[in-house]
Amino acid sequence: MHNSRTQAGLPSMSTLAIPRRSLRYPITFLLLVLLAMGHVQLGSTLSLSQQWAALVGPASDDFSILQFQDAALPRVVMALLVGAGLGLSGSILQQLTQNRLVSPMTIGSASGAWLGLVCATLLAPTFAAHHGEWAALLGAMGAVGLVLLIAGRAGIAGLPIVLAGMAMNLLLGALASGLVMLNDQYARNLFLWGAGDLAQMDWHWVTWLLPKLAIGLAVLAFASRPLTLLRLGSEGAQARGMSLWPVMLGLFVASLWLTSISITAVGLIGFIGLLTPNLARLLGARSAFDELLYSTLLGALLLLGTDALAVLASRWTINLVPSGAAAALIGAPALLWLSRRQLSGEDQRGLVLPGHADRRITRWGWALIISCVVCITWLTLCLAPGASGWKLEWPSALIWSFRWPRTLTAASAGIGLAIAGVILQRLLRNPLASPDILGLSAGATLALLIGAFLTGGAIQSASAPLAAFMGSMLVLVILLLFGRRHQYAPGMLALVGISLMALLDAALQFALAKGTADSFAIMGWLAGSTYRVSAQQAVWLCLGVLILGSISLFFHRGLTLASIGDGIALGRGLPLTRLRIVLLLLVSLLCALVTSVMGPVAFLGLLAPHIAAILGARKVLPQLLLAATLGSVLMLTADWIGRVIIYPLQMPVGVVASILCGTYFIILLVRQRCA
Repeated sequence: MHNSRTQAGLPSMSTLAIPRRSLRYPITFLLLVLLAMGHVQLGSTLSLSQQWAALVGPASDDFSILQFQDAALPRVVMALLVGAGLGLSGSILQQLTQNRLVSPMTIGSASGAWLGLVCATLLAPTFAAHHGEWAALLGAMGAVGLVLLIAGRAGIAGLPIVLAGMAMNLLLGALASGLVMLNDQYARNLFLWGAGDLAQMDWHWVTWLLPKLAIGLAVLAFASRPLTLLRLGSEGAQARGMSLWPVMLGLFVASLWLTSISITAVGLIGFIGLLTPNLARLLGARSAFDELLYSTLLGALLLLGTDALAVLASRWTINLVPSGAAAALIGAPALLWLSRRQLSGEDQRGLVLPGHADRRITRWGWALIISCVVCITWLTLCLAPGASGWKLEWPSALIWSFRWPRTLTAASAGIGLAIAGVILQRLLRNPLASPDILGLSAGATLALLIGAFLTGGAIQSASAPLAAFMGSMLVLVILLLFGRRHQYAPGMLALVGISLMALLDAALQFALAKGTADSFAIMGWLAGSTYRVSAQQAVWLCLGVLILGSISLFFHRGLTLASIGDGIALGRGLPLTRLRIVLLLLVSLLCALVTSVMGPVAFLGLLAPHIAAILGARKVLPQLLLAATLGSVLMLTADWIGRVIIYPLQMPVGVVASILCGTYFIILLVRQRCA
């Protein structure tokens, strides 16, 4: 082919590629300059000539000039610096792991840094104000270290590290949310910080960040050779004289440092580190140095563009639009696109989590479990600390009126989420399927938040169940469209859930950025609270879950055949398409009911079906009944722990359940690695 093109007088493919590669950098620089000029125009009322005069002329007390000098310009510079740092950090991580879905967000370093900053702000505010980057770095290193231990050496380049990072994000996010809610009088300033905002009032943070980014220059200067050798594999790199682990550890620390100082300066901004290396490769970056450098430039360009969109959106609305929310709105669809292209064949196969195929639950086992339900319910109602210590007594009429609605709500929510988890795992033949991981709860929550924003009403309104149902159904449609290509593989569906949770987080940060009393009310509901549920809501939730749960029992035979395989189900005359539609509608209704009353709860829909299977409920009907029972026990236990662990304050049940169930999910991933 090359000879024929040369003989015909046409340039070769390599010759054609050279101009494109040589023009890539000038075009990017030009776009960067034009976008920076446009961004400055958005943040200033001065004309170009007045801006130039303000730059070169004497100091002035004019407000427009001060706004240009101390607000518009520092914001543009901060966007360039942070975007460049996050882009470089993402490129280092992806080249180290050879995994295009790895970024500071997807492996837990961002959430770890955020938790470290929250803890430092609450425990040592003076230290956090002057040296917060070290707290962020410590949190990021701890989170990434746990993720790497969970994924193992073989899982770094595939799906396990992304799943472990997702679990770590939810777990550490629940801990950070709980700390912020418990210390609301000290944590109001953390809302805007957590939303990721680039607004500046002077040049303080720019001068603080600029010297700390110097490590990026060292990475660009010295990291290209070891990263090039790593493309040959660890054995190939060691054979050529590279000290593998010291180099990898040093580059990991450098990447985490870039992420930590960026979070310290402007808060959480996701997806930049994920998108820029992929865009760099898509636009022709091939060598390690080329990818590092071009990812740095694209990170600056991408964050500057998303911040310009945030500034424009803030003009159109009465509220501030955080830059982190704008980045998530762009990055979440991009993650969906990347996940469709980058999952390997191994990641598209089903994951088999450990269980006990030879174990069967007996009558004595059922009796023991039912006894546990009765005991937990009794303890939830009767055992609680008081001013004079712990008391075990039947509550008075006043206390009873407060306790029984939340007890009924917790038990009903546990039953509903557990049944939804069993149906999804059986129907999709996916052991990772659950309402929260697949994004059904996130879709319902997002619909409720959007409804509250548009109408100006409360989240828990009369129309909340309908809005939540529509949100869950929309997510199901997306899952079915994206999942068909990969046969509803665990990795594909889990990544769709990550993307949808990122969209939810963008809407959430938009609501919380004000830091008002409404922000805390929204955050309390999103944490999965039972103490705001009225008696009428508790009764309606219980009736709805019992009705829908009873309906699900009638489909146990069809669900059994569907979980074996489509061919067997169709061969037995089962209307498989109709069954899937009905059962998915059932799951959406269950998620909508639970979410509209008490908010989203993570991991319980995954945990209860697995425990039921491990205890011996291998058939569909026993698993549905046992998972529902275990779900109620878990939620009742989480609600009681949240009520008594920090008495007289209370921890939301969703936070406690996320910590308990998220820890179990991590243990499952570890056991699968060791199996």
